Amino acid sequence: MIRTKSPLLQFAENLSGKYSNVEQAQKNPRDFAHINIYFLPIEWSILQGAWFYSEQSYDYAPWSPYRQGIHQILSIDNIFIVENYSLNSPEKFAGSGFMPDLLKDIRENSFRKRDGCAMHFTQVSSDIYLGKVEPGQRCLIQKGDRMSYLVSNIELRKDKWLSLDEGFDLNTNKKIWGAEHGYLKFKKIQNFKNLFVDQWLEL
Repeated sequence: MIRTKSPLLQFAENLSGKYSNVEQAQKNPRDFAHINIYFLPIEWSILQGAWFYSEQSYDYAPWSPYRQGIHQILSIDNIFIVENYSLNSPEKFAGSGFMPDLLKDIRENSFRKRDGCAMHFTQVSSDIYLGKVEPGQRCLIQKGDRMSYLVSNIELRKDKWLSLDEGFDLNTNKKIWGAEHGYLKFKKIQNFKNLFVDQWLEL
């Protein structure tokens, strides 16, 4: 008998993978750098829950990611929540996207929560999810001497990741940083479905 996957497991499987915008970068290298994104499910036994590791890096510098994170995934009232945590020593785990064994030393005291920065995804079709930063304009990012709040829009499909990040001045609500040429468009080039074993399958 084939067991039906839970909506949360289906979301996790859609999220997981290695993504690349190489096609976008080759078509328009002046405006888009070649970037790789990893969303790697962490072995359940390490953190005793549904956790992911993510990193983003330029293709020419895979060992020097410019963004890393730890994420817990939850489902509440038909909303898929991806909590965001910052690593205390990100350099220790750089490269974990393609060297998962580096994550075996991670513990709950290795990271801290980024308040107000969870991503909320809603499912709009069988394999399309739309994501936004949680309400409240509380995901704050310092840019020079100005404090901004993050506005992020994401479209997740089983084989694509489209993202647009922008920062707005906390006092004037005017855009002060972010994408100038539209969405970053990534395609999934590696799948990590084989890592969903044991308790992951009980989601």
